[in-house]
Amino acid sequence: MNRSTIRELTFKLIYSMEIQKDDDIEEQINLYIQSNNIEDKKAKEYIKDVIYGIKANLEVISNLIEKNLKSDWKIDRISKIDLSLLKLAIYEIKYKEIPYKVAINEAVELAKKYGEDNSKNFINGILASVVKQLDN
Repeated sequence: MNRSTIRELTFKLIYSMEIQKDDDIEEQINLYIQSNNIEDKKAKEYIKDVIYGIKANLEVISNLIEKNLKSDWKIDRISKIDLSLLKLAIYEIKYKEIPYKVAINEAVELAKKYGEDNSKNFINGILASVVKQLDN
């Protein structure tokens, strides 16, 4: 299973968790892995790492998103798909040392596939601002 496929599966779980708001993360991860027949050890490790990592760093990640929104926007106005993609990409850039160009490109590609028409530009703009902020 390649990294892009694993990332897409992880995004789908993040999105599902955004919708469900269930606190039992471990159960959700295990059910997701089972129902999607994910056998790949690397995929399982990556999914768990990202989900637990986002949860552990949610305040920092949310603040980065909030700070880089236009002044009249609030985080709860962002679509769940876009929010899920932003959380995934920011976690990868800030905590996983994935090159920001790779994380942004993958997020934009997923936005094209799952988001609305303007999602790819929105995601790209927010992530570019986040990267500039992190570099300073």
